[in-house]
Amino acid sequence: MGHGAEQLLDANLELLQRMIEQQRAKVLKIARQINPRITNDDIMNPFDWPEVSNNPQFSFEDGLLAGLISADAALRAQARDAGMFPAPFKDTPP
Repeated sequence: MGHGAEQLLDANLELLQRMIEQQRAKVLKIARQINPRITNDDIMNPFDWPEVSNNPQFSFEDGLLAGLISADAALRAQARDAGMFPAPFKDTPP
């Protein structure tokens, strides 16, 4: 792949990371509205907090976060399979 394709891939991965960070912050904010003691680590396993995991708004936003994370993983896997390695993987052999 050409240099332009790698730049586009890097830009898309950076965009996805910003979207993931923004969505993660939104999920944490919603969780803390339900239970102020929730931490970043707690939202990774919300089933320990039934009042949070059973909340429809939290579940919806958490599902969006999961989708963004899945899209990031799929894009990275496709880039790896195509021999393109974005910044975190440039030194990783195929």
